[in-house]
Order: sequence, then C-alpha cells, then structure tokens
Amino acid sequence: MSLRCRDLLLLLLLAGCAGHRAPVGVAARHGPYGFGASSYSRVPPFATVPYEPFSAQAVIAIALREWRLFGQPVDDDPPGSRPPPLPQDKPERMPGLWQRVGEYWWIGQDPGLREDAWTGKHDAYGVEFPAQIDGDYAWSAAFISYVMRIAGAGPRFLYSPTHSDYINAAVEGAPYAARAERPEQYAPQEGDLICESRTRRPMHFDDLPDGRFPAHCDIVVQVAPGLLTVIGGNVDDAVTMKHVPTTASGMLAEPDGTVVDTRYPWFVVLHILYDVPAAPVAGLPTAGSTATGGAVPSQAAPANNGAAPPGVAAPPVTGIPVAAPAPAGSIPAPEPASMPAATSTN
Repeated sequence: MSLRCRDLLLLLLLAGCAGHRAPVGVAARHGPYGFGASSYSRVPPFATVPYEPFSAQAVIAIALREWRLFGQPVDDDPPGSRPPPLPQDKPERMPGLWQRVGEYWWIGQDPGLREDAWTGKHDAYGVEFPAQIDGDYAWSAAFISYVMRIAGAGPRFLYSPTHSDYINAAVEGAPYAARAERPEQYAPQEGDLICESRTRRPMHFDDLPDGRFPAHCDIVVQVAPGLLTVIGGNVDDAVTMKHVPTTASGMLAEPDGTVVDTRYPWFVVLHILYDVPAAPVAGLPTAGSTATGGAVPSQAAPANNGAAPPGVAAPPVTGIPVAAPAPAGSIPAPEPASMPAATSTN
C-alpha cells in the first residue's frame, strides 16, 4: 500500500470515529487515570494515606461542611408534602453546586463507571439533562461514598452509586468497616448510617441481602435522647438535615419492629467501625425549631404536627461574617448571594 493511500485510509477512519462521541468519563480514563487504574489516583493523598485515622468526627465534619455549602436546609416535613420547585430553583443545578455534585461522583466512585462523569445536571456526555428526570441521576449514594472516601475510609468502604450495594455487603459480613444492625436491637451512634428502603413494599431487615434495590441512607451527625440528627444527599435536591425520632433507648424501632418514625421505613442501621469514635456535636438546629419547618412525627404525634404550611421558605442563613468597610477608592467586596430553600424530594 502506498504512503498516500495509507494516509487517506487513516483520515477516513478518523472521520468515522469522530461521529461517535465517547462519554466524558470514558475519555478521561484514557488519560492520567487509565482503565483499571487505582481509584486513589483521583483522591487527595490526605485521604488515601490517610494522614489521620479514619474517624467518626471526620465523617460528621465533612457532612456538616457539605450541608452548610448547600445553605443549611432542614426538612422534617413528610415526603411529598412540599410542592416541587421550578427547575432553575433546584440547588443541585445551581452554579457552584452542580459542580460539587460532580465531585461527589468523580471522587466517590471508582474509575470505570459511567456515573463518575455525571454532575448535578449533566450526563456522562456532558449534556444537560432535563430537571424532570433528575431521579435517573440520583446522587445520594455518591454523597455517602464521597464523605467516606474523603474521611479516609480507604478500602474499608464499598463505594457505589447504589446504597443497596454497601447495605448488602454489610449484611453478608464482607471485609468492610460496616456492620448491619437491626433497627429494633441497635441504637445508632454518631457516624453510623441509617437506611430506608424505597421499594413499593417496604423492606425489612430479614429481607436482606436482596440484590440491588432502591434505598436511601443518611449519616447520623448527632444523638440526643429520643432523637437523631441526620444528613443525607439528594434530599430536596440538596445536602439536607433531618431529625428522626427514636425510642427511649435510642432505637429506630420498637421491640416488635414497628418503626417510630412514621415518615420513613427505616429498616437497617450500618454501624461503621471507626478507628476513632465520635466527639459530641453541638449547635445544630433542633427538631421543632423555626429552622426545621415543623415537629418530627412519631407514633405518638400526628405527622406534620405544628409544621409550617407546605412551600414556606426556610429562614435565611445567619452568622455570615460581614466585611469591614472598604477604604476610599477601593472596590467593595460583593455581598454573598442568598440560597433559595430546597423544596423537592427525589
């Protein structure tokens, strides 16, 4: 074959390939990460070495940091009681936050998954998807994976885009730092995960393991008598805080298995085996305060008792430092933009 013919054939092959666009994540993995490359190549050294022992305090601090980034939303209303927001009002699609969700995917997942190129509003091709189908891009498990990875869990956590993967692994006794506990026999501790099923028929602990199934898990950031404070991702399209009622002994369910919280079918607790236990967290919003939007329902209290009417916006974030007056002739710093309240649930 002559040199000219070979060059012409090469050009034709390249033109044909140009019509088939590869997912962004796949293209990136041909670069510095490569197929089969360690997921640690995309994670900061402080989390991979790690610089400090894997601790509940780190997990809680990271979860609280992300919650503050999203404007400190608190939602104790029953699911579906708030009207859905307009697409442009969804926090996960806002500048600065859709990129953050992308970091949850990119850092929280192992290389080789299509999801690792997603963001809060883009698919693996970098194309913006309609807000109405954001449920197909649910990122709550990516958030959990990100927090555990950055906190230094290393190979001791099963990072996945699906909660059920690490729930099943914990039930099966896989070699990870998570142990599955019955909600009527174990009182969640700070740094643990509490999980609910999102199947049509609520699941129970004895149904596990059960392949892949829709679920949601939150991180316990504070334990108080009769109440847990938890934080989860993709709740109201944001990183959101909730309050969960417990029995007097701190269980999610009564001895007969009846879940205390009437809003969510909690069915398993993942006890995380940390190197260092949690330190008490103070100063968080309490259930029933003006920041929560209403009292937390329980078996003894009707759902939404004392809650603000659906659609009422959360109060503005306070405590932001005020910049000192700018010297004459200088450009004053812009005031921070306010965050609209999150109002939808995936």
